[in-house]
Amino acid sequence: MNPIATILQKFPMMILDGAMATELERHGCNLNDSLWSAKVLMENPELIKRVHTEYFLAGADCAITASYQASVEGFVRRGMSQRDALLLIQASVQIAVQARDEFWKNSDGRLDRPKPIVAASVGPYGAYLADGSEYRGAYELSEEELIDFHRPRMKALIDAGADLLACETIPCLSEARALVRLLEEFPGVYAWISFSAKDELHISDGTSITECAIWLDKIEQIAALGINCTSPRNIPRLVQEIRSCTMKPIVVYPNAGERYDPTTKTWYGASSREGYGNNALEWYESGARLIGGCCRTKPEDIKAIADWARK
Repeated sequence: MNPIATILQKFPMMILDGAMATELERHGCNLNDSLWSAKVLMENPELIKRVHTEYFLAGADCAITASYQASVEGFVRRGMSQRDALLLIQASVQIAVQARDEFWKNSDGRLDRPKPIVAASVGPYGAYLADGSEYRGAYELSEEELIDFHRPRMKALIDAGADLLACETIPCLSEARALVRLLEEFPGVYAWISFSAKDELHISDGTSITECAIWLDKIEQIAALGINCTSPRNIPRLVQEIRSCTMKPIVVYPNAGERYDPTTKTWYGASSREGYGNNALEWYESGARLIGGCCRTKPEDIKAIADWARK
């Protein structure tokens, strides 16, 4: 079953969680590392569970796993065996599922909301490179090579029991095509695809968002499509462009408005977090139906969405 369609049949929207890495850093983790938040899967998985729980308490209907920058190649490069790397990737799902199930047992958190789902994060090839390529998409890899890279992780995440896949921060249509072709190897599994965007009209490699939406509209296993990890100011127009091409649910979870420097691995510039909840209402009115936050957003931003969504 398509878990997004199931929720949207009963509720007007689905609230996603916010940034994982931001909260891990707030709890004392140093993520200046090629594995980013995935290294905490090795070092302190209980902290990841705690962050998932914080977002559920804030109102999230969906937890995105800490597997964005987790890959077999990345863990093997750290000296792990391939088997242990796959087990660690699966642990990202198991941690989120356990946090969800424990939260849902508490009747106080079950009013006027669906049982939360777990979306397994499938970050782009550029996340493995850890050089900012997820905001450029210039990999010089064929679709077949991208499929071979993504296959072990995708299979591990599905086998671990994720409700669906979150193929996120995708910078180029060629990688989206590769992910769709790979998804066909797993009948009955659904995913959303969300692109990183450079402006109000184009994804990171310069392809128009309308071209992406038109191509994905015909793919049955794609349960939603949209944008993440871009500036909040780009979202309303991007949603309008996507809406003109598809009836699929639109997913948006921008960052807090700051810009990322992949060389120093730091954020700079002004944040748009003030008024994030009101901005999210505008995205909803523009047509988005899955709404949350990406880098630098926090549980209070998700609560601000829930405050108007569940009046």
